[in-house]
Amino acid sequence: MAEARAESAPVIQQRDTRRQLRTAPIAATTLWAGTLAEVFDARLFRASTESVASRLEKHLADVAIRGLELTDPEILTKTARGLMTPERDRIAAFDEERLSAIVDLYVRTGIQVHSPGAMGRQFSGVIPLAGVVDFVSSVVNQPSSFYEAGQLPNVAERIMAEELNRFIGWEPDSFAMVTTSGGSLANLTALLAARNKHFPDYWSQGGGALAGRPRPAIAVGADVHYSVSRAAGVMGIGDEQLVRLPLGADQRICLDRARAALAEAERRGLEVFCLVASAGTTAVGAFDPIDGLADLAREKGIWLHVDGAHGASLLVSDKLRGKLGGIEKADSLTWDAHKMMFVPAPCTLLFYRDKRDSLGAFRQQASYVFDEQPDIYTALDSGDKNFECTKRPMIMPLWALWSIHGRALFAEKIEYLCQLTEDIHRILVDEPDFEPVHRPEANILCFRHLPDGLGENEVHRLQLDIRNRLKIQGNFFISKVDIDGVAALRVVMMNHRTTTEHFRMLLGEIRRAGYDLRHRDHSSDSE
Repeated sequence: MAEARAESAPVIQQRDTRRQLRTAPIAATTLWAGTLAEVFDARLFRASTESVASRLEKHLADVAIRGLELTDPEILTKTARGLMTPERDRIAAFDEERLSAIVDLYVRTGIQVHSPGAMGRQFSGVIPLAGVVDFVSSVVNQPSSFYEAGQLPNVAERIMAEELNRFIGWEPDSFAMVTTSGGSLANLTALLAARNKHFPDYWSQGGGALAGRPRPAIAVGADVHYSVSRAAGVMGIGDEQLVRLPLGADQRICLDRARAALAEAERRGLEVFCLVASAGTTAVGAFDPIDGLADLAREKGIWLHVDGAHGASLLVSDKLRGKLGGIEKADSLTWDAHKMMFVPAPCTLLFYRDKRDSLGAFRQQASYVFDEQPDIYTALDSGDKNFECTKRPMIMPLWALWSIHGRALFAEKIEYLCQLTEDIHRILVDEPDFEPVHRPEANILCFRHLPDGLGENEVHRLQLDIRNRLKIQGNFFISKVDIDGVAALRVVMMNHRTTTEHFRMLLGEIRRAGYDLRHRDHSSDSE
């Protein structure tokens, strides 16, 4: 059976990708000769932009259901090389057909985030206007870590910090926000700030500053995002010094058992300096009890960091804000705008309740960027607060959307996606051959296909095989996750074009895949 599976997938991929990647010959006609001046010519910019925009317009208007069509890397590499100019000694002339072929290849390979069939990841189909503003950022190329280099982006960061803090609830003049390239970097930065506050000499002296003290540790939910354990390794804390707090049946940190776990950590010779709660776990979208954990952390003298990379965006919705009850008590918050605020990645916002703590993650002097005499301009610099020196002006698409359309744009789409997930949960409850693993709290739902006659020891493998079958052959892209050691199918509702009818179509594909897989297995066994 395994051999048959291994042989069939490449055959399917080979057939499909040869059809998909067939490209027209590159025409020899050009509009501009190849000189340095002409490559930078504004008219060429206009022509190439209009060509690309027309193709992207067609892409956005296409509402066809598409899954993930994996391409054989060798075929894709050969196709990509075929699009490269053979010129090696001179600047090649601009070729519009070559550019069009490159864009077409780019658009049709990879995840089709704008398709109603894209349900597999937390990648968002961006609000188109956000892409336009991001395009402007790419052309003007103003790095935003320092005010003098990117003046409007730094002002926009301050404005968006003030706008979004209205939903967090911190004192207006006491908090701080800095943008980072992704939630993983934001979590690392917050953990560094927490460690350096708890162990003031660690930055300069390293582990030697802890002589005679217990080992530093971080308390996390049992299914915390891997970026936190990765950060523990980067910081020299070590994965074994992660105190994993037990989860309840709802996949949230169990507050009653968390206290005992912290006490046990202390008996093991660990000194917990930070507790990480999740607002929308990656696996199932669970929201930890922030309010109670904040009280526990304050009682223990522990920094509370909330990883709200996925779920913090619910704060902008009056209907859903309660999911993050107690967020005003947290010390820091990670918020990915490139997930549920639907802007290009990366765009992560890292908030601190006390703005003085934002200066604690990195303690350095560098005369070539950090001014010795602060003024009204350097007051907006963020280079001393984040790991990046050259940083994209990632706030611009979010600020532009907020400026033009306002909060309601985000709130309405988020509320639709969360309601859609509730609706598909009800559909699953009524389907005898499917079992939802949990009640959704936002827009993530995990479930299993359990056809009649399926043995308990077959459940895990069937979910894996179904997901792989859909990935290769299906019209829908979904993911999988292990829950309590058993695989489950996972959908993330990120597209407002997706409806319950699309989900019913997905269930039909899952049933067919499950039947084919089991029928084939049984046929193989009988032979």
